[in-house]
Parts: sequence; structure tokens; C-alpha cells
Amino acid sequence: MDSESTVTTCYRHPAVECHVRCTRCERHICPDCMREASVGHHCPECVREGARSVRQARTLAGGRVSATPVVTYVLFGLNLLVYLAEVVRPEIVDRFSMVGARLVGPDGGHYVYEGAYFGLFRAEGVAAGEWERMLTSAFLHLSPFEGTFGILHLTMNMVALWQLGRVVELMLGRVRFVVLYLLSALGGSVLQLVLGDPGQSSVGASGAIFGVGAAYYVLHRRLGADMASVNRFMALLLLWLVVSAGFTSWQGHLGGLLAGGVPALAFAYAPRDGRRVAVQAGACAGLVVLLAVTAAVKVSQLTGGGISL
Repeated sequence: MDSESTVTTCYRHPAVECHVRCTRCERHICPDCMREASVGHHCPECVREGARSVRQARTLAGGRVSATPVVTYVLFGLNLLVYLAEVVRPEIVDRFSMVGARLVGPDGGHYVYEGAYFGLFRAEGVAAGEWERMLTSAFLHLSPFEGTFGILHLTMNMVALWQLGRVVELMLGRVRFVVLYLLSALGGSVLQLVLGDPGQSSVGASGAIFGVGAAYYVLHRRLGADMASVNRFMALLLLWLVVSAGFTSWQGHLGGLLAGGVPALAFAYAPRDGRRVAVQAGACAGLVVLLAVTAAVKVSQLTGGGISL
């Protein structure tokens, strides 16, 4: 007697007869469901499960690996757009530049800040509650017809951002690079507030870029790279900090360098286990608290004990 053969069908398409099994789960799969594997074929569900179990590649700091420095490109474009806005509306610089404390008179002129002022005078700056200036100033630059450099100010900063940012971002990952950039900018503004002339206006991405430069050095040292070219770069960076002190905000440069070094060290040397994110986040949070307290103390001194929020 002949035995009737059993017809096998695809587990996802019961109406389709098939004779191939998934090499992982051994369920029958039709040609539409076959996914080529190193050995045999896998079904769609096993392919998805395998993709979830594959460990994601990570940067030195634990960030997601990316082949394109998107954040650097965005920062570059944002600085250019803000600069065009400045050219069209120059008052943007006056409103969002880094200013500790000053008075604006009825004639629109700027005067030395006093804790008590009367009449048509009004206060402006961080001491007047304009805390946003500490970050917005990092996206502003001198107008083409102002200051020692004019448009060269923007050009130099953007060239440095283009060269350094693309390297450091890919070594850190996008999120960590954003954090480092903003903390560096904030650090530059805080030191400008503490050590600079409170009535002097300052702008520029230099503080943030000096912080990226610090990260460039720390990360290459952590990797054990050939430090000859890196050391030359750092020597030039520090030389520029000293040489430019007479006509730029050296406080912003130094503050950005120091503030950028803190997260860079945390990102590079945090333990590579479950504590890594906590250590990195803790270091960044601690820096934020330190900068906030330092700024608040200085503002309290400027205002005679009252802090505007």
C-alpha cells in the first residue's frame, strides 16, 4: 500500500506549499519569507530577533557610532544663519551678547552698572535676569565692519569648528558632543562673568571651540595615538590664547578650555561597564552645578545680594 505524503506549507502563508525550513527555528518558509543567512535561510522573525541580539557598535565614550558628523554640520550652519540675521538686524548682537551687568540710558547709550538706578535708566545683562546670554552669545560673532577682525572672527571660528568638530563628534557620538560643546560655551561665559568687565559685551564660538580642542587632546591621549601632531596643535591653541588676550576675551577662551576638559575626561576615562553613563552624567551634572553656583555668587555680588531670575 502506498502512503500519502504530507504536504508542508509556510507558517506565515498556509496556502503556499514549501519544503524549506528556517535553520534557526526549523519552521517551513516559502520563497517570499526566506532570508539568506550564512548557513541556509532564516525566517523574518528569526532575522528580527537576531538583529536585536547583535551588540551595537559604540564609540570610545560609549556613544552610537556614526559615519557623518551631523551635529558639527548643524552647528556650522546655525552659526552662519545667525550671522546673516545679525547683518540684517544688528540689534540682535546687543540683545543676546554676553554682558554681565550694565545700564542703558534714555539716550540708548551704555553706562556702568550700579546696584541702585533711577529714572529712565534700565539694567541689562545676566545680573538683570538675562541668563540666556550665557549661551546665545556663543552663536554670535562680530559684524563685518566691527572690531579688530570683522568677518574674520566668524571665519576663524568656523574653520576651527569644521576641522575639530568632525573628528571629536565621531569619537564621542552626537549626544555627548552636544553636551561637551554647550558646557564649554557655558564655561567660557561664566569665567567671562567672573573675571571680565561686567559691562563689556562679548560674542563668539571661541569658548566652545576651545572646549572641543581640549576634548581632541584628551581623546587622542586616551587612544594612545601618536601625540606629536596633537601636541603641536595644543601648543598653537594655547599660544593663541596668550597672544590674543589683548584683543579678545581670554576669559571666554580659558573658561571654555577648562569646562570642555571636564566632560572630555569623564567621557574618555569612565569605566566601561554599567557605571559608565552614570559616571559621565554625574561629571557633567557636577560641572553644571559648579558653573551655576559660581555665576549666581558673582551676580549676587554685582546686585548687592539680590539675584534676578
